[in-house]
Amino acid sequence: MKDIAPETSTGIVEIAVLDDDADFRSYIEDVLIAEGGYRVFTFSHPDDLFLHNEQRLPDIVMLDMNMGEFRGDKVLEQLFARWPGLCVIIVTGYPSMEDMRATFKMKVFDYLAKPFSLAQLRLTLNNAVEGYGLGRTAQDRLRERLGHRIKILRVERDWSLKDVASFTALSVSQISSIERGAHLPSMESMLAICKAFDKKPSELLASIDF
Repeated sequence: MKDIAPETSTGIVEIAVLDDDADFRSYIEDVLIAEGGYRVFTFSHPDDLFLHNEQRLPDIVMLDMNMGEFRGDKVLEQLFARWPGLCVIIVTGYPSMEDMRATFKMKVFDYLAKPFSLAQLRLTLNNAVEGYGLGRTAQDRLRERLGHRIKILRVERDWSLKDVASFTALSVSQISSIERGAHLPSMESMLAICKAFDKKPSELLASIDF
């Protein structure tokens, strides 16, 4: 296993790569080092990947489907059984439509056929990062989810930003900033917003699944 990103990085996307091809593992390491923003762990045996996931669950798993004695579909089943919702990208040198249909039924995120270009890899990883909201800090995610929930409450009541401003004594720009996820509300602002929507703070926070 190789750890190729600094421990102190923040907002880093962690990727675990399971592949029996040492050259491919080295290639992925080199490419993602050059790209930046990734922390990469590579494995040649499924048991090592499972042990790592139990201790530190990665954001993305890149899984080779053809690993000699290890069947990729069985590894995939175990991954989803133990960590539902994990972002898995299938990698294989022997793609087929039948394999693709089977893996997509298991809710993998995407499928890369070897050899793939750097542009294809970059696009797939960028899509995964965007689709799963990866690489953002906990505070980033809290701002975005809370702001989105407040906006939904406002729209459900057919209120404008000015309406919320009048109910909370906050400015329109403050409310807009909160809804866009640019800023977290202060304690006083949070209480005022909850009162306007007749919600307890605990109810509002529980509704964003954070």
